[in-house]
Amino acid sequence: MAASPMDYEQAGELKFGQVGIANLRVRTLDPGRLAAEMADRVQRAPKLFARAAVVIDFGGLNRCPDTAEAMALVEALRGAGVMPVALAYGTSAIETLSQAIGLPLLAKFRASYERDGEAEPAPAPRQAAVEPAAAAPAPAPAPRGEPGLVHVHPVRSGQQVYAQDRDLTVCATVGAGAEVIADGSIHVYGALRGRALAGAGGLASARIFCREFHAELVAVAGHYKVLEEIPKELLGKAVQIWLENDKLRIEQLD
Repeated sequence: MAASPMDYEQAGELKFGQVGIANLRVRTLDPGRLAAEMADRVQRAPKLFARAAVVIDFGGLNRCPDTAEAMALVEALRGAGVMPVALAYGTSAIETLSQAIGLPLLAKFRASYERDGEAEPAPAPRQAAVEPAAAAPAPAPAPRGEPGLVHVHPVRSGQQVYAQDRDLTVCATVGAGAEVIADGSIHVYGALRGRALAGAGGLASARIFCREFHAELVAVAGHYKVLEEIPKELLGKAVQIWLENDKLRIEQLD
């Protein structure tokens, strides 16, 4: 069954990164509207969003906010029930802004958006003049891809398992409050009750498969759904989850 399409008219697009921290991509600099949208998310899924850590990403705007605008947004989001913890790095102006408002920078949260062609390209590093060098040696052969990570024990509440640059297979239950993350696909051969984030580095072709579906949250390449948004007829069933035209689809397996 197809999930509802992403609403690009929203003032802020929420995605999840490699460590499960939410990335708020600001598309309209309207603190009141952004706070209302976030408060609605907190109300619909308080176990996931209440006091959740959020990284604010201003890369979707055509200008960098000033200090007063940024502080107004931070305070509005706190009032909505979440905790802004950092800014996503984009430009030198964002770096200056982060210092002015007292929040750190996190660069990796830009990765899933750079494929959209929106991120500002990093300037080429300056190089000092050097004497002509001898021909460079032939490059070493590319290393073989990492095999998938297999986790045989239950993933309990508060635990996190991350498969970097590969698929993840869990041969047991993922408990409520637990988190499994993979840059590739995720296979769960038990009940999935916690969070599963596939394609964490932006791989849109990643998928999630599980034998018994009760997930608190599922995400593929940052596009997510929470339990409250899942059709009840899919609960407890074997399902697969994937992206199709930027829509998160969930379908029962035969």
